[in-house]
Amino acid sequence: MKKDITYHWGEDHLLISLGNRVQRGIRVFFIVEFIFTTVLATMFLVQSLPFSAGFTHIFAGVCSALIYPLAVYRFLSRVFFNEQILVEERGITIIRRTPFYRDMKSYYWSSIGPIHYAGRDKKTDHPLKGKYYDYFGFEAQEHLIQSLHHNGNLFFYCGRNQVHFARGVYSWDAEKLVHMMKIYVGKQMLLGPEWEQMLQEHEMDY
Repeated sequence: MKKDITYHWGEDHLLISLGNRVQRGIRVFFIVEFIFTTVLATMFLVQSLPFSAGFTHIFAGVCSALIYPLAVYRFLSRVFFNEQILVEERGITIIRRTPFYRDMKSYYWSSIGPIHYAGRDKKTDHPLKGKYYDYFGFEAQEHLIQSLHHNGNLFFYCGRNQVHFARGVYSWDAEKLVHMMKIYVGKQMLLGPEWEQMLQEHEMDY
């Protein structure tokens, strides 16, 4: 379930809470994957019985049992993923949370390049996509795969590394988010050329 992006203005920082922005289709995929994994693990566990039959059965049973906590960890980490962006005068901190861990990475404005919007990247059409209509659903499947492996729709370069953030944030929300960051940071924060084009396109929509 997507939540509204909230902005908390402090005396010396701007905290942007993106909340949980896992798309419904992807959430369903995670649920199906979890059920499939646990069913498969149960089948292997049942086949490994009885454990008294020998070392092979015991080893298979232990491996099957380990799949359950791994499946739970993977499912909850992906479904309840939460992201925050801490904006300060000296830099930006990207905070990612799941029920099991909290990851914080900070970057100085002086060491990073312009912020870009990855959603503007042109996607290559699937070779089996129909010319006028996606009869077989290849296009939809490719969009789903891209969303599953996407680390964020905003990114910048820090040295040779490409840093992605703002997962599940698209178009209008991304523009507002960057606008708020720009208000707080000012000239220290650089933007890619695509932002100007995006604003012009939306102005034409009116």
